[in-house]
Amino acid sequence: MPNRPYTYFDFTLSLCSTCLKRVDTKIVFENEQVFMFKNCPEHGFEKVLIATDVEYYRNARNYAKPSEIPLKFNTDTHYGCPYDCGLCPDHEQHSCLTVVEITDRCNLTCPTCYAMSSPSYGRHRSVAEVERMLDIIVANEGTPDVVQISGGEPTVHPDFFEILDIAKSKPIRHLMLNTNGIRIAKDEEFTARLATYAPDFEIYLQFDSFKKEVLEQMRGADLREVRMKALANLNKYNLSTTLVVTLQKGLNTDEIGAIIDFALTQKCVRGVTFQPVQVAGRIENFNPATDRYTLTECRQDILAQSTIFEPADIIPVPCNPDALAMAYALKLDGAVMPLTRYIDPSDLLDNSKNTIVYEQDEHLRERMVQLFSTGNSVECATNELQEIMCCLPKIQAPNLGYENLFRIIIMRFIDAYDFDVRAIKKSCVHIVSKEGKIIPFETMNLFYRDEKQAYLEELRKGK
Repeated sequence: MPNRPYTYFDFTLSLCSTCLKRVDTKIVFENEQVFMFKNCPEHGFEKVLIATDVEYYRNARNYAKPSEIPLKFNTDTHYGCPYDCGLCPDHEQHSCLTVVEITDRCNLTCPTCYAMSSPSYGRHRSVAEVERMLDIIVANEGTPDVVQISGGEPTVHPDFFEILDIAKSKPIRHLMLNTNGIRIAKDEEFTARLATYAPDFEIYLQFDSFKKEVLEQMRGADLREVRMKALANLNKYNLSTTLVVTLQKGLNTDEIGAIIDFALTQKCVRGVTFQPVQVAGRIENFNPATDRYTLTECRQDILAQSTIFEPADIIPVPCNPDALAMAYALKLDGAVMPLTRYIDPSDLLDNSKNTIVYEQDEHLRERMVQLFSTGNSVECATNELQEIMCCLPKIQAPNLGYENLFRIIIMRFIDAYDFDVRAIKKSCVHIVSKEGKIIPFETMNLFYRDEKQAYLEELRKGK
């Protein structure tokens, strides 16, 4: 009998990228890559690249751990995923990181923006609105792991520091500021005041490229000088910083290794987060079968462009292994030593075993699961890593601190093309909506922003 040109692997539900209706979807292996095959009765067949490494894609399933749900849910399950976000009781993961958008406004008009922000778009949230959003997070999480103040560009908000004061008064373990760095670059006094919110405060700094033409294409402006001035101020005050790199295939993906090497030279930088571009907002002219930059391709490029990490160092994150990968390293005496390779996945996740490859300590496994969750900042992991370090050969680190840690994260934001209901149910990066719901980042941009609400209601009614 004739063979199909691919290997059928699995089945899931996805969306038609045109009408956003749910469609049956095959997961198949073809030419050492992983694709979705889906067919909408109205808009036809779609072939979507979702991974470039079959072995890693298979192995990610081995990292799933029992779900941790929030203390409360905010909406009912009625229409089915993804039309009930809020969170509904069918969602499988609490908020490891919750984004609070305090403004729609931005001092840039980025071509890659998923939220359509600009200097004239939307409005600022009132201080009362923002505090209500923070209280909703606390009600859901008790002690939220990570809350990120975002926008738009949050530093343009007229009540920015009043909002930070309120956020710091809440029982939040780690507070982040998501920023393009323009105000930090231009105003050292502003940076100095930001530093007063440490510890448990971090800058999530946009840092996409070293090239003028790339920045102009992605951000609409040459921001090279802005980035360097911002980092100079952040280094001066040693304000913990993560560099955030939006990756667009063929545009800046050749700079991954250079950005990692640069980050390791910056005193204030604790890690780099790579975010393959989500097809939302202003992204246009996209071929899902060829143009997508996947999590696995990003991982392969890190390994190819960096001399630091090996394949065993970049592993799936257990709370959402389809969408997140992570590597930890130790910076000590000018050397960089990866840590993740010392973790045996079966020991990390299998509670029937009582040994760890590097320590006879059954309690350490639970701490390691917490460590390799996006819900824990690097700073929160310091005590655990102090114990781990003393067990690794030839390493003495009695005074290990936050400055010694370096983290790589690959964060894939699913869109209408590669939508997978299994992964969406495990989404742990959420946004608080103006209506007071907790919504997965991915579905927020697909259905729950203001201009999309009317169409969502049509979908719910089956139109």
